[in-house]
Amino acid sequence: MGHDPSVYPFVPHGGSPLTVARTEGVWLVTADGRRILDAAGGAIVASIGHGRAEVADVAARALAETTFVVPPFATESRVALVERLRARWLPPGITRAIFASGGSESVDLALRIARQHHVCAGRRERWKVIGRDLSYHGTTLATLAVGGHAARRAGFEPLLAPHPKAPAAHPLRCATCRSEGGCTLACVDAVEEIIVREGPETVAAVIAEPISGSTLGAVVPHDGYWPRLRDITRRHGVLLIADEVMTGFGRTGREFAVDHFGVVPDLLVGGKGLASGYAPIGGVYASKEVVAPIADRGEDVMFYTYAAHPAACAVADKVLEIMEREDLVARAAEQGAYLAERLGGLRDHPNVAEVRGRGLLQAVEIVRDRETLAPFAPEQRITTRVVVAGLARGVFFYPGGSKPGPDVLCLGPPFIVTKDEIDRIVDVLGESITAAVAAT
Repeated sequence: MGHDPSVYPFVPHGGSPLTVARTEGVWLVTADGRRILDAAGGAIVASIGHGRAEVADVAARALAETTFVVPPFATESRVALVERLRARWLPPGITRAIFASGGSESVDLALRIARQHHVCAGRRERWKVIGRDLSYHGTTLATLAVGGHAARRAGFEPLLAPHPKAPAAHPLRCATCRSEGGCTLACVDAVEEIIVREGPETVAAVIAEPISGSTLGAVVPHDGYWPRLRDITRRHGVLLIADEVMTGFGRTGREFAVDHFGVVPDLLVGGKGLASGYAPIGGVYASKEVVAPIADRGEDVMFYTYAAHPAACAVADKVLEIMEREDLVARAAEQGAYLAERLGGLRDHPNVAEVRGRGLLQAVEIVRDRETLAPFAPEQRITTRVVVAGLARGVFFYPGGSKPGPDVLCLGPPFIVTKDEIDRIVDVLGESITAAVAAT
């Protein structure tokens, strides 16, 4: 069946977009019968794999029992999900949970909670949220404002609050680290410098991805980065928000990426892996200390209409139960180590600057010249070319990056991916980079 490109998507770009008829396991099956290996897990989403009938069965039962129930009311599926999160998934001390319909909404909600926390505690002057360059936290106006994705902020600047930005943690391109012969943690010390410069009494929170998402491309910071950031925020009475929309729920081989660094934030945001793409749901998880001033004032946190939808909660609970039953967090660590090992073979490619990541979140940074790290010109659209070349060879990669940042290809396959499938992913990626460069 043909697809009329004038109907979908919202902005037509000429030609027909890829039409996916069904998904199964680690595969996308197109309307014309092609099978494409989903090396990106969609958008680094599909952790347990596509097409699990037991999840669909849970969704059907949940929809038959309760359709819409306003978020402040309890339902069996809402309570069960929170209890599972507290018992088996969240870091120690993180005990409160509130839900949204996805990652952008969840980060937006975390920002509101941080502000409301300070207002209710009598600190109305604290409103600034320090973000980082080359970061991404969502597409609402508030999340664009705290993020550092230049392309997605472009044109909206008059609508964005002027939140300060700290340098990104990117050792490969950090002039200080390169000149000193190793990481000095100057990028995290810059956060404290900004707090002091702005006035600690005006800063509500710092937000950061523990391991960067697709904008910077799976950069794992120095082991000392997050402990020092936690110390800085605590000393200045600033809340620490960890954005784990992409990294949470096992993607990096631990329940959450902050677990790699032994740090517990004040607010933790987790989205994509919560329901593995089977339902639109994300969440904000907080310590009781964050919630206490709000509760003491007798206030509540305003909900989104479809937040904590009963069926979405039931699906998320089943997804996490499958993760536990099949030990998929450990599998993500194991298969991620194999993926990293195989990707290591691309380090000799003349257009690969770095291979990096943790667990089943890996990325390859592409450059025009690996000696000087000179990038391709933006108009050459190198990551798009690699994605197109990969699709022609039956594998889907996730394009990342944001100018003036690096060009990156991200890999985030479902945790059920096999070693043979990983071999194919890496072989096709190498071929696709070579073909894309040759076409520039």
